[in-house]
Amino acid sequence: GMANMVWAFAKAGVAAPRLFEAIADDAARRIHEFNSQNLANTAWAFASARVAAPRLFETIADDAARRIHEFDSQNLANTAWAFATASVAAPRLFETIADDAAR
Repeated sequence: GMANMVWAFAKAGVAAPRLFEAIADDAARRIHEFNSQNLANTAWAFASARVAAPRLFETIADDAARRIHEFDSQNLANTAWAFATASVAAPRLFETIADDAAR
């Protein structure tokens, strides 16, 4: 799917701005279809590729915060890392991650 595509391009270090732009637009509309790993991998890919996608990050933050109980520790770490690396403020998401990690 979309998450695997952008993850692969980011992992390979291949710049594909048009691909990332198209996926950012589509993913933001279909984020409810993503599982926790897809959310984490998508955020990771955009942060790693240094592609700004504020609407996508906002959508991921909102959805992830609502479904934080579905995330394993790796997905939590990858999501937090991605938001920090992309310099995207997501206080509700980080509070939710901290609360979940404290349990």
